[in-house]
Amino acid sequence: MELRLLVTFEKVATVLSFTRAAAELKYAQSSVTAQIRSLESSLGTELFDRLGGHIRLTEAGERLLPYARQIIELTEEARAAVAGVEEPSGTLAVGTMESLTNHRLPPLLEYFHHRYPKVRLSLRTTIGDETRQALRQGTYDVGFLMEEETEHPGLETVVLATEPLVLVGAPGHPLAGRPLTTADLLAQPLLATEPGCAYRDLFERELTSHSPADPVDFMEFGTIEATKRAAAAGLGIALLPGITVAAELAEKNLVRLDWQPPFTLRTQLAWRSGKRLAAHARLFVEQARRLVAEQA
Repeated sequence: MELRLLVTFEKVATVLSFTRAAAELKYAQSSVTAQIRSLESSLGTELFDRLGGHIRLTEAGERLLPYARQIIELTEEARAAVAGVEEPSGTLAVGTMESLTNHRLPPLLEYFHHRYPKVRLSLRTTIGDETRQALRQGTYDVGFLMEEETEHPGLETVVLATEPLVLVGAPGHPLAGRPLTTADLLAQPLLATEPGCAYRDLFERELTSHSPADPVDFMEFGTIEATKRAAAAGLGIALLPGITVAAELAEKNLVRLDWQPPFTLRTQLAWRSGKRLAAHARLFVEQARRLVAEQA
């Protein structure tokens, strides 16, 4: 089996599209099709089922995929070893999110910028399911998650820190200064980031459990910064990661409301199960565990 054919197979199997694989590999689509047929011919079996405009892996393709990935990753590692590269180098596609990029990652990014200048970090902002899917497909090398669950199908995960959540409102808010129950929040205007954000979805689930007959209505904002400004302006209350509102609480632009979420979020770093991380990716994981944990 030629390495070139395995690389093409792995890309098609990851994105499940000959057209997209050709674009990412910078081949003509006819070349990708020819390479896959050549690999199938050499193995004596079909690797993809063609279903109209869609494709999916056959059982043989499913069995081949982990081996193809191991061969490709070992080849890349061997090339680096033979070249005698001592200083870590390479590009690392990192899935992240606004709250972590702004408040948890600066020490890690600064460390890599100064200590390992040949490692090029490509930060890509997504959340939840989008990040997990990108990791499984190989679009991201590693990705940060802020979730309640710590086990995700198809991914390996390390927990970096527990992420406290804080309910906030404007100074002088009528709910301030007394212990609150979930029922106390139901009549309040609610502010939130977009659906798919773990703490927003868990907050909505908690509120709905106390009033299943009435839909929970959020005023949605695109960013945490916009949500904070809306809360400070008295438009409603918002549940946000504590790290994102620490400065506003210290400056008394927001007040903390005395409600304890019945769920816990954990900041995690994940990558595809079975993926052999390159040296610079392993270094990133190690330093993330150290530097992010130090801030928690």
